[in-house]
Amino acid sequence: MDKTIFITGGTSGFGAAIARKFAAADWKVVATGRRAERLQPLVEEFGADRIHAAVFDIRDADAMSQAIAALPEKFRGIDALVNNAGLALGTAPAQRADLAQWRQMIDTNVTALAALTYALLPTLIERKGAIVNISSIAATYPYTGGNVYGATKAFVTQFSLGLRSDLHGTGVRVTSIEPGLAETEFTLVRTSGDRSASDKLYEGAQPIVAEDIADAVHWVATLPPHLNVNRLEVMPVSQSFAGFQIHRDA
Repeated sequence: MDKTIFITGGTSGFGAAIARKFAAADWKVVATGRRAERLQPLVEEFGADRIHAAVFDIRDADAMSQAIAALPEKFRGIDALVNNAGLALGTAPAQRADLAQWRQMIDTNVTALAALTYALLPTLIERKGAIVNISSIAATYPYTGGNVYGATKAFVTQFSLGLRSDLHGTGVRVTSIEPGLAETEFTLVRTSGDRSASDKLYEGAQPIVAEDIADAVHWVATLPPHLNVNRLEVMPVSQSFAGFQIHRDA
């Protein structure tokens, strides 16, 4: 196998787990993120021939372009793009939300994702590759305080379907993966580092873990080329869409 995957948000959570999954499966991996110290362990674990760390803020269009232009020759043939970088900020209802946080979510989850996809489309079309966008069940099921975060993920889901339509006949596959309750750094980021809030959310719930989503991405990306999974919604058994009920162990 001589395939290359480009993963955004590779410094933690889903992104780091996806990078490890594909590197272990002998793919070459471009792992991106803002924190070089979080990417370096991946390089040390698998070697610079297997993982290339591209350090930049995905919201910085110039830095993104420079990072793509600076890819080593052996990492230029992108066969799969995983748009994983994204975040939720704040839990307040819209009328009490922080507008700066709304803008940051839109810039990261929408604008940056679209810009990177646009930049890599020529290569992905040439190589009949795959695009996997990490959306969320928040794209479909609203909840109090979800406001702009849910709206940005609805964009990701709809953008995926739009790409699928536009790329008809090119051989490029497009999938939106939409996780439910997942224990990563997600809630810590959302609550500005409130560990107690994070622990309370996941306690006894047996949530999705990063490796579960890595397995799903790997499955989608390695399907026979005549198959496309349009959307994949994943929840832990403890969670349902009836008001986002969560059953907790006693």
